[in-house]
Amino acid sequence: AYECVNVEHEEVIMIPREIDCNRVTFKYSLGAEFIDWLKTFAYLGLDSNEKIRVGDVSVSPRDVLAAVLPNPAKLGHLMHGRTCAGTWVKGTYDGKPREVYLYHVADNETTMRDWGSQAVLWQTAMCPVVALELLANGSWKGVGVRGPEAFDAVPFLNLLGEYNTHHGIMEMGPGLWPSPKPTGQPGWDRPVKRAIVPGY
Repeated sequence: AYECVNVEHEEVIMIPREIDCNRVTFKYSLGAEFIDWLKTFAYLGLDSNEKIRVGDVSVSPRDVLAAVLPNPAKLGHLMHGRTCAGTWVKGTYDGKPREVYLYHVADNETTMRDWGSQAVLWQTAMCPVVALELLANGSWKGVGVRGPEAFDAVPFLNLLGEYNTHHGIMEMGPGLWPSPKPTGQPGWDRPVKRAIVPGY
């Protein structure tokens, strides 16, 4: 069983700076066992960053926990499956209610084989790399602290597709869930020349 849980993330602050919206949340889908571990760590105080004395040493429980747990970057060869990062947008478009889901999928076997990195780390790193490339080549211009939502999405999606990353957009809403349909909207048919990849 999986549960979507709210977490603190920069998008909750950054997106409303650029896009007029009523509400922004950030959620992770986590397995029940993982959630139980997190609750146990919190119950034992192991999530605290306040230093405590252990003999002659001052250390935070969270640092101890990080030191004894395996490094996620080194677990890729043990992981299987795909990760999906997405944005479910609800609002009005041309005066009518509309919901779309914009998503980016990474397969762990593919990212390990092609990049030597597990899928979650690869997916987290790829989007900033693409953004930096667009800034470096002048496709994106701006000053100050800006998130990617402040810039034109089409060059970003095009370049993301050149890196063979699977992304797309699907119509959501009443009558469409759990079988949303592709929108066919320009700018989203980029990964390997298709937005929706069979099996994803």
